[in-house]
Amino acid sequence: MSLFIKKPLAQLMAASAESDKSLKRTLGAGSLIALGIGAIIGAGIFVRTAAAAGEHAGPAVTISFLIAAAGCALAGLCYAEFASMIPIAGSAYTYSYATMGEFVAWIIGWDLVLEYALGAATVSIGWSQYFNEFLNTFFQVHIPYAWSHSPLEISNTTVGMYAAELGTRGIVNLPAILILFLLSLLLIRGTAESAVVNNIIVVVKVAIVLLIIGLGWSFINPALHTPYMIPADAGVVKVSAGTVDYSETFNHGWLGVLRGASVVFFAFIGFDAVSTAAQEAKNPQRDMPKGILVSLVICTALYILFSHVLTGLVSYKDFLIAGKEASVSYAIKAAMPGYGWLANFVTVSILAGFSSVILVMLMGQTRVFYTMSTDGLIPSVFSKLHPKFRTPYKSQWLFFVFVSLFAGFIPDKYVGDMVSIGTLFAFVLVCLGIMILRKTDPNITRPFKTPAYMIVCPLGAIICLCMIASEGWENWARLIGWLLIGFIIYFGYSIKRSHVRRGVVEGAVDPVNPKYVE
Repeated sequence: MSLFIKKPLAQLMAASAESDKSLKRTLGAGSLIALGIGAIIGAGIFVRTAAAAGEHAGPAVTISFLIAAAGCALAGLCYAEFASMIPIAGSAYTYSYATMGEFVAWIIGWDLVLEYALGAATVSIGWSQYFNEFLNTFFQVHIPYAWSHSPLEISNTTVGMYAAELGTRGIVNLPAILILFLLSLLLIRGTAESAVVNNIIVVVKVAIVLLIIGLGWSFINPALHTPYMIPADAGVVKVSAGTVDYSETFNHGWLGVLRGASVVFFAFIGFDAVSTAAQEAKNPQRDMPKGILVSLVICTALYILFSHVLTGLVSYKDFLIAGKEASVSYAIKAAMPGYGWLANFVTVSILAGFSSVILVMLMGQTRVFYTMSTDGLIPSVFSKLHPKFRTPYKSQWLFFVFVSLFAGFIPDKYVGDMVSIGTLFAFVLVCLGIMILRKTDPNITRPFKTPAYMIVCPLGAIICLCMIASEGWENWARLIGWLLIGFIIYFGYSIKRSHVRRGVVEGAVDPVNPKYVE
């Protein structure tokens, strides 16, 4: 039987009908937009911005954001068409199952683990850094370096809260595991309750970003924006996990800006997390495109302004050493005298903001695996719903353990890079999926159509591929290794238990061939 067997659209639509065995529809357009902003504004703007500027792009990280936003906008238009047409949980996995077949869908679903699960791990590591900043600021205590960092990190700073622990190696990042545990409990309680918490946090996050932009603008030092791109002779900087050599190909100039785009790309993955909640939206055909595109536009504008201000307050090299832990608070304290209160407020707000990002990522991952489980590609434990809350609670606990292993023992740099390359790969396939479906099923009802799809789709795929190309061989090796593990699971387990292959149809069959569709 073909590896590219497709799941009938009639079956997908039947699965989207609400019942006692399905996810509960509780989210409106406003909640979906807030869900997108909640996922987008977080580690990307408060941590990855500093990482991209410090290691690759310098002040030109604003251009990196523009490149990343262009790729996301084009992919977002494709996501919006899919989400309005196939309004069920599963995101790119579900879309590819209907357009490119089961094997491609499996690759996407497995790849999305890198996006959502490791995305949650990356942000929880950032949360840990700011939590220590919070304890140090308000209570003059902090969790020792060894118990708030991975074993792959060594303290190398002579300033700040870890100055006395110079040369200390990390053991495990306990605060990161703590926040994952608490948010897993909240998600098990219910999607509606989680959305209310997220909406409140989103208001706080946007307010603090606007405050930093508005108040910090007058403190920008133009000299820090010259040269705008990192020169090849900028030298070598020692960091906690090694060194950063600016003479390397992707650490200066335009190629550094492109590499920076692949780093800050992590900051945009929230908009596609909206699509994982399609089966919990009240009116998905109308509201899903709004949730995806509006959240993307709002956050892109904020990112560019924010990164311009941040790189104008302190040198990009500072983000690698003194500013690594809680870079935004460091920049405010170092360059904005009299605004210590703002740095303190930022620390508290960012803690809340990071929490909402982790919340959305954990929810997105379990919803993807929920759909894959109902298709028989992974064990049924991932689609078991809580008898009262109708949430995939067993899956939530399993992913808590999985994500905690990465958050507790791997530095954010490595985890974040894996997230970016995995997400970019998924975006390429989503762009191609729209082109395929327009040719194979031109008469399907499309509440939202991707404009000029023959330009938007290939251009979106090309931009994402360019960012993937800049990731470096280490990240390519990790992606290939991850996919090989996925292939072993698919051919050893999934292909034998696929419901579509076995003719196990939930609510609908293809009228031509009730067993399967090729």
